[in-house]
Amino acid sequence: MRLAGKRAIVTGGGSGFGAGICRKFAAEGAKVAVVDIDREKAAAVAEEIGGKAIVADVSDGASVAHMVETAEDWLGGLDILVNNAGITHLPAPLEEVTETDFDRVFAVNCKSVYLTARHVVPRMKRAGGGAIVNMASTAGISPRPRLNWYNASKGWMITATKAMAIELAPAGIRVNALCPVAGDTPLLPRFMGEDTPEARARFLATIPMGRFSTPADLANAAAFLASDEAALITGVALEIDGGRCI
Repeated sequence: MRLAGKRAIVTGGGSGFGAGICRKFAAEGAKVAVVDIDREKAAAVAEEIGGKAIVADVSDGASVAHMVETAEDWLGGLDILVNNAGITHLPAPLEEVTETDFDRVFAVNCKSVYLTARHVVPRMKRAGGGAIVNMASTAGISPRPRLNWYNASKGWMITATKAMAIELAPAGIRVNALCPVAGDTPLLPRFMGEDTPEARARFLATIPMGRFSTPADLANAAAFLASDEAALITGVALEIDGGRCI
């Protein structure tokens, strides 16, 4: 029960890594607001863990403001924010990715962190501290070809995490990032371009430990970084990648 009494918002909580983090946080004693753009998925996870489902588009300022206000009202405060929501463009030569796809990737993967910070950080400062966990990626450390702008968005996430950490440390707010290798989640087919046994085998061949990351892998790491056990840890980009970035 390392998160007993803690109050958390998890974006992209309706599926994949986000759902795993919601389940782990609840199991560790946290009260969790499950945020997703998909109402049904958010509601299913929230019902399972005794949380609250909130529908929000994390790339939209008004939607994020409403999300944070709704979550705080229900939670009675805010101790933890997990910026997990993210998307990618399909694999393509960098010059062929459309402007629409580029804008959407940076709106969801990057602008969302700015928007949540605008509303969450003042609340954490008033409360005397908090923990923020951002979902980055091994793509921001060791980029793959044909995912150029997704790679760049995750590199941005790592730099943003470190910049936030150094600025917010005096306020007692810790900011860390997780860098998973690709997981067997709804985003995997988009990373690979096609979901076939051959494509999976090619992808797995780049991971020394020979498997994808799982929601449980990310959830365990997120729970540690969000807990008081990590009280002196801030600004790290933790690789959860089976050795891919070595």
